[in-house]
Amino acid sequence: MFQPNMFESHHHLLDMSHKTTEHELDMLRDEDYESKSGTDIMEAPSGDDQDPNQRPNKKKRYHRHTQHQIQELESFFKECPHPDDKQRKELGRRLTLEPLQVKFWFQNKRTQMKAQHERNENSQLRSENEKLRMDNLRYKEALANATCPNCGGPAALGEMSFDEQQLRIENARLREEIDRISAIAAKYVGKPLLSYPNLSHNGPTRSLDLPIAGFSSQPAMVDDVFGTSSLLRSVSGPSEADKPVIIELAVAAMEELLRMAHSGEPLWFGSSDNSSETLNEEEYAQTFPRGIGPKQLKSEASRESIAVIMNHINIVEILMDVNQWSNVFAGIVSRAMTLEVLSTGVAGNYNGALQVMTAEYQVPSPFVPTREYYFVRYCKQHPDGTWAVVDVSLDSLRSSAISRSRRRPSGCLIQELPNGYSKVTWVEHVEVDDRAVHDIYRLLVNSGLAFGARRWVATLDRQCERLASAMANNIPAGDIGVITTLEGRKSMLKLSERMVLSFCSGVGASTTHAWTTLSGSGADDVRVMTRKSVDDPGRPPGIVLSAATSFWIPVPPKRVFDFLRDENSRSEWDILSNGGLVQEMAHIANGQDPGNCVSLLRVNSSNSTQGNMLILQESSSDSTGSYVIYAPVDIAAMNVVLNGGDPDYVALLPSGFAILPDGPGKHQGGRIVEVGHGGSLLTVAFQILVDSVPTAKLSLGSVATVNSLIKCTVERIKVAVTPENA
Repeated sequence: MFQPNMFESHHHLLDMSHKTTEHELDMLRDEDYESKSGTDIMEAPSGDDQDPNQRPNKKKRYHRHTQHQIQELESFFKECPHPDDKQRKELGRRLTLEPLQVKFWFQNKRTQMKAQHERNENSQLRSENEKLRMDNLRYKEALANATCPNCGGPAALGEMSFDEQQLRIENARLREEIDRISAIAAKYVGKPLLSYPNLSHNGPTRSLDLPIAGFSSQPAMVDDVFGTSSLLRSVSGPSEADKPVIIELAVAAMEELLRMAHSGEPLWFGSSDNSSETLNEEEYAQTFPRGIGPKQLKSEASRESIAVIMNHINIVEILMDVNQWSNVFAGIVSRAMTLEVLSTGVAGNYNGALQVMTAEYQVPSPFVPTREYYFVRYCKQHPDGTWAVVDVSLDSLRSSAISRSRRRPSGCLIQELPNGYSKVTWVEHVEVDDRAVHDIYRLLVNSGLAFGARRWVATLDRQCERLASAMANNIPAGDIGVITTLEGRKSMLKLSERMVLSFCSGVGASTTHAWTTLSGSGADDVRVMTRKSVDDPGRPPGIVLSAATSFWIPVPPKRVFDFLRDENSRSEWDILSNGGLVQEMAHIANGQDPGNCVSLLRVNSSNSTQGNMLILQESSSDSTGSYVIYAPVDIAAMNVVLNGGDPDYVALLPSGFAILPDGPGKHQGGRIVEVGHGGSLLTVAFQILVDSVPTAKLSLGSVATVNSLIKCTVERIKVAVTPENA
């Protein structure tokens, strides 16, 4: 119920606070600080000069500091407003001041800063008081003039409609949450988490005018290379004025995510086989009239749920740590960066955590442009124990930016299940300009399998399997071969993880990659780029030439995956194995599907003049795509790994395949029974060390050799797997 006296009492208290503060300020002014920096120090007469019979002279004597001294003191104050004795003595020695003078200066400066803060606070309270007073008067007038619509008499407050009461309660709750987050964020404002790296990293051009890029020291730590991206290169942390807007937007986005995750019809329409859902755009516009503004681009919306073998708290930690998030979703997130943390959460966890981020999402093919986002991520634990993490774009805060993609409230709900499992409900809702997508990928992108919720939950499910396998405390029965110790198993899995991350970071159309098209104008385009490797123990030094292409074949993805991962069919496509016999020396199963495993292969050369070669390979498959990734490894280095040694010093240049369906596929009982329309989208990517000298010039012959290698591999695969040749 409205209480006008409450506002009047508040007004009276604020006036008292105002008068007290003004009195304190008058006392401060009476101290006669000579400048804003407290530059004058009173000096008392020494004992030798003072007449014992004469009363002390009350007139203050001042020594004015020089401009240089003031500048130095101001500079030091910004770094350390409370210097200790040692710092004061050193500062006094450097500025030819007594330590006591330095001490008084800092005391005066702190007092002035406090007074300035109180003045600002008093002004703000005065404004709020005036607003409350005006609201009070307005409510009084409204109550005095209100009439009952039935009888025409004075209206009673108790006749407020139920809907209006609920809206007021909801508004009060949201305002309370905004105030709580604002209080938390106030502790961290002005403290950016990361600084920007040097952006001018283009190396010298080579004879073929192919741009030279550098490897990041950690492919998974994707926030250290920016390339030529106009969006990610130009963004900066939010201004102080933007932060209240960001907090309010995050709270509203959380409310929208919850309703999007829990609502059924008419907001979501299910397909006839219950395999997918479609967002009712008209209903969405009516349900969420505010949002982040009117839709300007093509809309994509999807929702999926899954149970994964991971503790709910661990999932939250992965989503809120940019490096873990980038690693777990390396096939989707090509680069990510936290610009500023506005809140780290409360009670030692991520409840209430708020951070401003940028990220680039990819499909593992240079034929599909990446999607770049500038957004806020907000994490909250709800009263029923469910955790929620929501993203929402902040493009409205960058008036000069032109974005090709925006994230409407998107994210996931995470519920704890028995036996260490969690239920994850994922909602993806974006606006994009996808006109640059290659024709062979258009159906896949439109289906939502490329960037939608199904791909996120399928990737999470697969990664949870991999992590569970890596954390095993014994050697499972499914592991075979030369691995005899648990330490050797873990080292080999760690090496394979680095290989996969390196491959995923280099196969897509990320704006850090300066892909150059070599030949053709259709689906058989070969894209190449060169990268320089220097002082990286995880890669061989020199000039590395990367080549990639994508193409469609009329063969189901599972058949292509099984063919490429099988060591017995490797000689049919791997030109570098020279037709030698391939043996599996070690096998680590890291998923329920038999194809999800890490293998160590030995290629027995048919040529007696050539030695045998070891190849590390990981094959991985889920409902939205598959990978077969491999890299030649040094025999001596691999022996160290198998004995439990550090795998970080094993040089790797990963190559491999990404296999995606060509469409949404067929479903039965809500589950995928056949992916795609019977065809596959296959990306082939090679990395070749063309010169061991990083400063060497790239020759035309090297590019021609790699181009021929990838084209020949493509033809061999087509011949081997297409039905007419099967």
